[in-house]
Amino acid sequence: MRPVEHLLRATAQAEARHFWFRGFRAFVTPLLQRAAAGRRDARLLDCGCGTGANLELLDTFGLSFGFDLTDAGLRIGREAGRTRMARASVTAVPFPTAAFDIVTSFDVLYSLEDADEHAAIAEMYRLLKPGGFALVNVAAMRILRGDHSVLSREVRRYSRADLRNRMERAGFLVHRLTYTNATLFPALAIARLIQRRRGLRSEQEAGAEISVPPEPINRSSSGVMSRISTMLNRPLYPVMAHSGQPTAR
Repeated sequence: MRPVEHLLRATAQAEARHFWFRGFRAFVTPLLQRAAAGRRDARLLDCGCGTGANLELLDTFGLSFGFDLTDAGLRIGREAGRTRMARASVTAVPFPTAAFDIVTSFDVLYSLEDADEHAAIAEMYRLLKPGGFALVNVAAMRILRGDHSVLSREVRRYSRADLRNRMERAGFLVHRLTYTNATLFPALAIARLIQRRRGLRSEQEAGAEISVPPEPINRSSSGVMSRISTMLNRPLYPVMAHSGQPTAR
């Protein structure tokens, strides 16, 4: 089995149970609810869908599609019964302009070289209907670079200002921009500092980063992530609302 397929299969096993993925879904679900509000028969597209695991969440808000450049990811997704997936690059998406109400990009942009990242953001803008929403998740803060950066083939980490600038240059109006795991920052910063000082692991060794921890730890960590997502999605947090053209969240 090639390393990339081994990684994707390990990720597919972790996505259903690992506290990190559970926490991510808990955070993004209210954002999807707001983006889909008032839309009948919404069409959603996951750009760089990997194994397509997130399509099951997106399907609860309309009809979802996904694409990825990796044959192995698509094969694993189809083995799980996911059929609305295609093989394509985020820099040249084979769907018509203004075809979707919501597009998502989860942990993809930070692994692209600058020219490809610019093209990918422009493609998301092109694909959206006027007033549509893009939901984007990326790696943040250079200080948090660690073993997982090797695993995800990370090219860059973003600050809020940096991501805002990149989205706005493509034409987006930024509606919401949040560090999703800020509460965990002290612990993460210490752990990643230790990893950098001892030297980042190889891609094969870094696979332990996505292994599901023992159930008591996984359960308690899931609870922490759920509480963080609830806190970050409260209305009292600053929100900038715009309409009339594609919007980024």
